[in-house]
Amino acid sequence: MIKKLIGIIFIVSMMAALAVGCAKTETPAEAPVETPAETAETPAEEPAPVEAVVLKLAETHPADYPTTLGDYEFARLVEEKTEGRVKIEVFPAAQLGEEKDVIEQVQIGAIDLTRTSIAPLTEFAPSLNVLQLPYIYRDADHMWKVLNSEIGENFLKSVESANFVGLGWFDPGQRNFYNSKKEIKTLADLKGLKFRVMQSELMMDMVAALGASPTPLPYGEVYSAIQTGIIDGAENNWPSYDTSSHFEVAKYYTIDGHVRVPEIIIASSIAMQKISAEDLALMKEAAKEAQAFQIEKWEAKEIESREKVEAAGSIITELTPEAKAEFAAAMEPVYQKYAAEYTDLIKQVQEVK
Repeated sequence: MIKKLIGIIFIVSMMAALAVGCAKTETPAEAPVETPAETAETPAEEPAPVEAVVLKLAETHPADYPTTLGDYEFARLVEEKTEGRVKIEVFPAAQLGEEKDVIEQVQIGAIDLTRTSIAPLTEFAPSLNVLQLPYIYRDADHMWKVLNSEIGENFLKSVESANFVGLGWFDPGQRNFYNSKKEIKTLADLKGLKFRVMQSELMMDMVAALGASPTPLPYGEVYSAIQTGIIDGAENNWPSYDTSSHFEVAKYYTIDGHVRVPEIIIASSIAMQKISAEDLALMKEAAKEAQAFQIEKWEAKEIESREKVEAAGSIITELTPEAKAEFAAAMEPVYQKYAAEYTDLIKQVQEVK
């Protein structure tokens, strides 16, 4: 009995001791959570540089020709204005082909841009014939007022249906006849002469109306064609007569000013899909600014070229006002054929002051 009582007391004592021990054991406080110090923002990754769109521009004239110099200025301005997003490489001296072939390549996107006369483009946009009608401009100033107006902008848009984008205008100069046979002083002097003309139906009709025989040929074939007697001459401006060396084989140059055929910078609509609408607008802006540069170079070259060919022995004949009026009157059939469809457009051009 005593042993049993002692056992009970022992058990109770042990339980009491355990209870006291548990009471004295403190639960450790949770360690405070440290708030991390604010860190500097991680800089955003810089976007990868946009790869420039590189476009090829075809030019038939040599590198130092006024329109080619205008091309180079246009290319410089495009790169500057687009901050390098668009770059243009100029290929002068018909490296990429003759004018008509290049136009066809631009249309299908094989070549990106070209500077060309509007004459061969009339096949794709017939209304452009209005801008090359004989004697439609009073002078160069009148032509520029037309081209740099809303009228000119609408003509630039006229090529869009043929997969071209019109960007701007360059100075074409005044075109005159030259030949290897004789001086041209009157309309009768043209009779029977064979002249190279641009590949344009209107140009052929114009020469035929003057009593001469039109022969469409690529520009690069004119020298040899005159030299071999296939043709007697051609018609062009002072710089072309000089830089092509046509004065060597056709020394008679007649200042008749029968036509001014605007030069145009066109792009392939396929190529223009590579660039943004913003950059396309900047390209048009660049073309407008390059125009002033090209005109300046053109006017200087006209003086230089005339002096050069005269010194080389070319015989320069300027038509009298009476003879020029005779030339203009002979254009009546041309106007009847081409003007009927574009009477309103012609009136708009003629009324620009």
